[in-house]
Amino acid sequence: MTEKTCESVWNSILKLIQDNVPAQSFKTWFEPIRPIKLDNKVLTIQVPSQFFYEWLEEHYVSLLKKTLKQELGVGARLEYNIIVENGTSTSNPYIVNIPGSTSSRSELQQTATHGINLNPSIRNPFIIPGIKKVNIDSNLNPNCTFENFIEGDCNRLARSAGLAVANKPGGTSFNPLMIFSETGLGKTHLVHAIGNMIKQSSKNKVVLYVPVEKFINQFVDAIRNNSNQDFINYYQQIDVLIVDDVQFLENKQKTQEIFFTIFNHLHQLGKQIILTSDRAPKDLKGMDERLLSRFKWGLSADLQTPDFETRMAILEHMMYNDGITLNKEVVEYVSHNINSNVRELQGALVSLLAQASLNRKEVNLELAKQILKNFVKNNTREISIEYIQKLVCDYFTIPVEQVKSKTRKREIVQARQISMYYAKDLTKSSLKTIGMHFGGRDHSTVIHACQTVNDLMETDKKFKADIDEIAKRIKMNLV
Repeated sequence: MTEKTCESVWNSILKLIQDNVPAQSFKTWFEPIRPIKLDNKVLTIQVPSQFFYEWLEEHYVSLLKKTLKQELGVGARLEYNIIVENGTSTSNPYIVNIPGSTSSRSELQQTATHGINLNPSIRNPFIIPGIKKVNIDSNLNPNCTFENFIEGDCNRLARSAGLAVANKPGGTSFNPLMIFSETGLGKTHLVHAIGNMIKQSSKNKVVLYVPVEKFINQFVDAIRNNSNQDFINYYQQIDVLIVDDVQFLENKQKTQEIFFTIFNHLHQLGKQIILTSDRAPKDLKGMDERLLSRFKWGLSADLQTPDFETRMAILEHMMYNDGITLNKEVVEYVSHNINSNVRELQGALVSLLAQASLNRKEVNLELAKQILKNFVKNNTREISIEYIQKLVCDYFTIPVEQVKSKTRKREIVQARQISMYYAKDLTKSSLKTIGMHFGGRDHSTVIHACQTVNDLMETDKKFKADIDEIAKRIKMNLV
């Protein structure tokens, strides 16, 4: 019998976990983990941060225990090896060993700081005499709140982290909190929502939102006026600093140095720092390594393109706020075809409302298609096997990779068969080609899938309803 190693045990555990969590969650929370040691029935794994450890313990501890027991038997235990940055560029990161499900968050935070004094009551020697904190304008947009930031799979992690920070600024491991995404997906809205909630619940905290370009211009003015220290003093008064679009700090060495000074001061006093970027920290170029390492101290959460259901919810919320209604077919058409970002979705709705007002008549589907032809022109999809797979998998909320895998789970098999059915019906691909797109299956599997779908449509009302809805969504994209 082959002796088990930490690598072989962890690989077996990963296979079990992969079948039980969404693909994005698996990629985010399990792929970065490295097995370190197997001592009797104690498996030690290395995770990249304190937050990582806390998230696993809070959300996946039951799954980890179950899979660990299956691999190592009764009495199996998990221990974490946590990398904690020490804040200097010359020393290696600290390693903190934590037994699974035994240490409290406060104990871990005390261990991880390694003697850095984070007591926010320390007197700030840099406060400018005569300037009162309450006079600092937050620059927040009061219309951006959590109530009108629609939650979906595309933003759930970032929104949840934002709420945690808003409820306890500077008191969570999400410091700094970096929100990153492509343009138009809501990162600025989210950080404004965090700032507004903090202002409502913590009247004594000074919150400041600043686009990084404004920060750069202020610094240039400070150099010109020989008032660098006043500039630093001003920012060191802030309790919650929100800096938008930090990617524009790239290749601006002097501004990075001053931002590094302010960041360090606020972070060591336990103040909250919130950042946005159009890229993940690892993809930022021309950035000082010391600054990049600090961006990675807390949590980096991305906002993804909203799925169909989330786009529907966003449109309905916009309509509710404006006190207007649109035909359900129109809302579905817009949601299907305007799928790049929320900003374009809002622009499409404004165009519809403007036309409805000018024409003084209800916007039906035909009028909507005419009005939005410039919006949907570049979004109309060519029907391909890949697109059918994505649409069907989105409908059933399963990863596309699963329909290509060997798994025989009932819901996966059904999605695979429906995808094959539509691939045969709507594309010119041969049965062999279709089978190759589903993990290299042969033509007979495709024939069987199509026959199964036809049979179920005749006998299963719910299945028939699913097929009709998927057909409707596909036709929307053939317009």
